[in-house]
Amino acid sequence: MKKDAKEIYLTSEGFLKLEEELDHLKKVERPDVINAIKEARALGDLSENAEYSSARERQGKLEARIKEIEYTLEHAIIIENNNDGKVKVGSMVTVKYDDDEEEQYTIVGTNEADPFTNKISNESPIAIAIMGKKEGDVASVESPNGSFDIKIVKVA
Repeated sequence: MKKDAKEIYLTSEGFLKLEEELDHLKKVERPDVINAIKEARALGDLSENAEYSSARERQGKLEARIKEIEYTLEHAIIIENNNDGKVKVGSMVTVKYDDDEEEQYTIVGTNEADPFTNKISNESPIAIAIMGKKEGDVASVESPNGSFDIKIVKVA
């Protein structure tokens, strides 16, 4: 994963969740992997030892995830929930589409985005279109399938 100077937005809940994951990886997963490597080494010839290869691969993925979380936590910008009526990262926004269907989204940083729970990334086309707007404003959303308008019904 390429690291650049891009800002990483997290809610305080997302920050705590990552801290808990990091703690679990370091205190539970890492010792398990180290133990698995020790046990596999004890089996003998490492060149034909599937258990050893598997444990080393698991260790590589684990260490990469630990580094990724540490980087994210170190560079995170915690979203403050001060509601000035404008859409920003951390806002819960109700929008109305052209067909009068309403949808509620929470604007979050890329790391916390989860379309199944209507948490959309601040880099998504809808979020980009509505950032900085207020209730009653209409925004034009540019998407790969063409543009469409949405009305901001509520900002919380």
